[in-house]
Amino acid sequence: MRQVTSSRVGLRRCGGADAAAEHDPGAHWEQVAQEWTDWARTPGHDLFWSYRTVFRAFLPPPGAATLEIGCGEGRVARELSDLGHHVTVTDIAPRLLAAAEAAHSADGYVLADAAQLPFDDASFDRVVAYNMLMDVADMPAVIAEAARVLSPGGTLTVSIVHPFTDRGRFTGPDVDAPFTVTGSYYGRAHFSSTDRRGGQVMHFAGWSHPLEEYTAALTAAGLASPSSPNPAPSEVLDRPA
Repeated sequence: MRQVTSSRVGLRRCGGADAAAEHDPGAHWEQVAQEWTDWARTPGHDLFWSYRTVFRAFLPPPGAATLEIGCGEGRVARELSDLGHHVTVTDIAPRLLAAAEAAHSADGYVLADAAQLPFDDASFDRVVAYNMLMDVADMPAVIAEAARVLSPGGTLTVSIVHPFTDRGRFTGPDVDAPFTVTGSYYGRAHFSSTDRRGGQVMHFAGWSHPLEEYTAALTAAGLASPSSPNPAPSEVLDRPA
């Protein structure tokens, strides 16, 4: 879930062949690693802090081994560790992985592309993909890899930014301001934005998918989706004017 005052740079419909031309996810996150580390580690700064309690309750209990794919600077791994999970984390950006390790976020740290995980089949009975499926060029491939390394009877926990975040905007700052979507909700679309809050700046870029594409990828990977909560933030935060 991503809030804020946002300057939308681009949202355009695309096909899989366009992915490489739009941006390199690894290079992007390596470039903005310090921005994201500062952003994520400022208590109360973004929406994570308003739904943190709900997210912790939604996570499965610890199993034998937990994998977090795309850990960023490590805040979700730290939550998992605090809850008793034995956590291995991966990320594609060396600087983010180093930041996670410096903060003692997990038990193991592996630099890896989420679509090509360097683990044997059925290596983990818990896999977490927190707000990272929008950041990869081939979302179905990442879900397939998550399914491959997940042991039978294990649990995959996924959190995503709702696609409406990248497809529309509030028309004003009032609580009851209409939310307007320009263009189609359907289809894969590339986005980039510059978000500003509390004196900090964060540059996002990725791919927006309608919810049905996530469901289709989960189904194709042989995974069930028994629960899809959409927790509301505890307070109204800044909206784009």
